[in-house]
Amino acid sequence: MTRLAPGAHADVLVIGGGIIGLAVAWRAAQRGLKNVVVVDPSPGHGAAGVAAGMLAPVTELQYGEEPLLRLGMASNERYAAFAAELTEASGEDTGYRRCGTLAVALDSDDRAELRELHAFHERLGLDSTWLTGREARKLEPMLAPGVRGGLHVADDHQVDPRRLLKALVFACERARVLIHRTEAAELLVQDGRAIGARLGTRETLTADQVVLAAGPHSHRLPGLPEGVLPAIRPVKGQILRLRVPDAYRPFLNRNVRAVVRGQHLYLVPRENGELVIGATTEEQGYDTTVTAGGVYELLRDAHELVPGVTELPLVETSAGLRPGSPDNAPLLGPTDLPGLVAATGHYRNGVLLTPVTADLVAEYLATGEVPELARPFAPSRFSPARSTTKAVA
Repeated sequence: MTRLAPGAHADVLVIGGGIIGLAVAWRAAQRGLKNVVVVDPSPGHGAAGVAAGMLAPVTELQYGEEPLLRLGMASNERYAAFAAELTEASGEDTGYRRCGTLAVALDSDDRAELRELHAFHERLGLDSTWLTGREARKLEPMLAPGVRGGLHVADDHQVDPRRLLKALVFACERARVLIHRTEAAELLVQDGRAIGARLGTRETLTADQVVLAAGPHSHRLPGLPEGVLPAIRPVKGQILRLRVPDAYRPFLNRNVRAVVRGQHLYLVPRENGELVIGATTEEQGYDTTVTAGGVYELLRDAHELVPGVTELPLVETSAGLRPGSPDNAPLLGPTDLPGLVAATGHYRNGVLLTPVTADLVAEYLATGEVPELARPFAPSRFSPARSTTKAVA
């Protein structure tokens, strides 16, 4: 493990070595910042290692989330180049694939809701195509006969988050990012400014700028002054991985998603024969237990959508914690504590927003200017002073 020499000082210290923290560190090093350091006991792990990797800014869109849509679409547009650059830098394939997404309706109520969503897409000028049930089944013959209609979004794609994480670790190391495989035990604050962190090894690292990218643990960092960050709540998601035998291929050609019994469900087929099914949404604190009920619900709903799925071998069950902010949008940029920069709270969109988050945060670290695209996601939108002002108004 490479370390800074005793008494050395970093330009940037990133607390959290998940997909966001690693990408920010890599981009920061590319911007010419010296001695970029990542602190994490298990770099390359975290919520993204459990995620399916569906890149779906359009089909993930909810009403009232237009700023988040713009951010997601900007990130999606950068993904192909980001993945290619990362593969060249690391020697690892990220599993990026242009495949599109098909969102389908299983009953008349779902069909009406999907029709409304399509109208919303059209008002925003988004590229989505309405399909009849027959047309949807023609695209994906494994769909259930009862599918009533669908939306095809050609520009939603996918990446393999586990391969992406591996590539980011290698790319960081080759860019001379220093990785300390230990926890950040305490944020160091001096004269009202973040100046570094004390590590679990009792070492102290100082830095000009500290980036907090610790997912659902971000606001729990000891030493973080009260009110600087809102509570980042953990939202549990259970996910399944199945294997499609050669005789069953192609099983699905693109991402498929639906709302079944009020719950979002998606199936993401990989070119290597893996099929990822996810994901539950559970407010269960920091519990990451895989439950029989969670597995049952995912398989039951997937079977209703794609009946043949229950014939496939089940090879893995897992659970992770999404970092959700109070408005489920990320926190990007400088906080109310000078020297501390946030890159957290991405909720369901961490994998999708990785390229744009890395670019925007690295730009701020290098220039001191908050990019316009990041401004709606300023951490200060949750500051107590601003909340009080709004309440008075």
